[in-house]
Amino acid sequence: MRLTDYLDKGASLGSTAPCLTMGERTLSYSEVQQFSRRFAASLAASGIAAGEKVAILSGNDPISFSCVFGISRAGAVWCPINPRNEAAENRDLLDLFDCRALFFQKSYAPLVDQIKDALPQLVTLVCIDGEWDSAQSLESWLGEEELDVAAPDDVTMLVGTGGTTGRPKGVMLTGHNIETMTAITLMSYPFEGRPVYLALAPLTHAAGVLCFPIMALGGEVVIMPKPDLGYFLANVQKHKVTHTFLPPTLIYMLLEHEDLAVTDRSSLQCFWYGAAPISPTRLEEAIDKIGPVMAQLFGQSEAPMMISTMSPKEHFGPDGTVATSRLSSAGRPSPLVTVGIMDDKGALLGRGERGEVVIRSSLVMAGYYKNPDATAEASAHGWHHTGDIGYLDEDNFLFIVDRAKDMIITGGFNVYSVEVEQALMAYPGIQDCGVIGLPDDKWGERVVAVVQPHLGADIDGAEVMAFVKSRIGSVKTPKQVIVWDDLPRSKVGKVLKNEIKSELTG
Repeated sequence: MRLTDYLDKGASLGSTAPCLTMGERTLSYSEVQQFSRRFAASLAASGIAAGEKVAILSGNDPISFSCVFGISRAGAVWCPINPRNEAAENRDLLDLFDCRALFFQKSYAPLVDQIKDALPQLVTLVCIDGEWDSAQSLESWLGEEELDVAAPDDVTMLVGTGGTTGRPKGVMLTGHNIETMTAITLMSYPFEGRPVYLALAPLTHAAGVLCFPIMALGGEVVIMPKPDLGYFLANVQKHKVTHTFLPPTLIYMLLEHEDLAVTDRSSLQCFWYGAAPISPTRLEEAIDKIGPVMAQLFGQSEAPMMISTMSPKEHFGPDGTVATSRLSSAGRPSPLVTVGIMDDKGALLGRGERGEVVIRSSLVMAGYYKNPDATAEASAHGWHHTGDIGYLDEDNFLFIVDRAKDMIITGGFNVYSVEVEQALMAYPGIQDCGVIGLPDDKWGERVVAVVQPHLGADIDGAEVMAFVKSRIGSVKTPKQVIVWDDLPRSKVGKVLKNEIKSELTG
């Protein structure tokens, strides 16, 4: 399926139904369809052929997201560009992707002006929401002709890995990859009636691709232009939201929001969390405060969203109580994915044994764009290598214990930072944390925890270390606890351990 096929499927269930909403403005399915056909024809008139790369640089916005379907209808490739990136990073992505056209919001025009002269292959520059000297306005660029190209099931998205060091890689996702992700979503989570999906997180990331299964059911996507949790709760109540997604960092903040308890949340069927490990302690709190609707997803750019899943009901045991032992897992391998655990020699390991998480599935990318060496490395031994260390338990739940690069070797023992972080997050005064290894003359590496306290909380490092030791033992207990008011984070809210390490090592 093309990306635009999800829009057309939704339209077939009611063309006048609401499709994209932001504030008081709603676009129906037929309005987005017509816009996408005009957009596709205008791309062709601009000399953009099927298979060529088209980038969108925008915050969350209905018109910007409608452009995605125009790109797809023209048979071109959507390149989502994160507006929170630095100018140099976006220049590198546009260059790497061989982008021929860039559509951007006016608020990012200064960034575009910084990089456009270094990108001679960009033949089309269009400002989505106004006039800008160096670009056409969308209004003047968009013609009245309509087009719908019957493109082959080929690469439909190019996604940057967002690497923290060196040049990022471009993940090639095909229509079949997105179709597999959509099928898994519809298989694995509750959907009753026409869904209403609230998108607060960036549409350039997980929040965007989760729109496709919603549209396949003729649902409405309510878009938030910025991450305001008070407005988020107001939207849940106003629009009777059934599905939404937030990363753990924002869930932690939501649990402390004064409006949560008084918000009508009865419409919620599925509250997805993912993109980073979640604290089991805070997850149990979320089940209590938000409701029995929490739903996990685990994936990566190379295998979008749905390597493993945990539906709301799987958070509970047969007796109806919260299954606390499962809350630190990433759920079970999803129906269309085979998960294995592999050692560094390519041998598959048994239940309970720790190694790299590898998968086989039509969910897996077509490869890295113009990078055959990296593609071959990621697919060694006939499996896709995730770079995560984990194990499968006897009930087939997948536990992610760390990124391979984040494992700490201290005194000859392997310490997985995620396990230490989960123990730290159970301490009442800690809101978030990052665990790293620093060089140590005695231990080789010592375990160091940098913690962010709850507002007004006092953190005593000795007490924290004693607390962690009682839970996971002395070897894994941090030798040092450092308190910071805030932690460095990526554009999607992940704690950046490399920046913590850089700050502490100078």
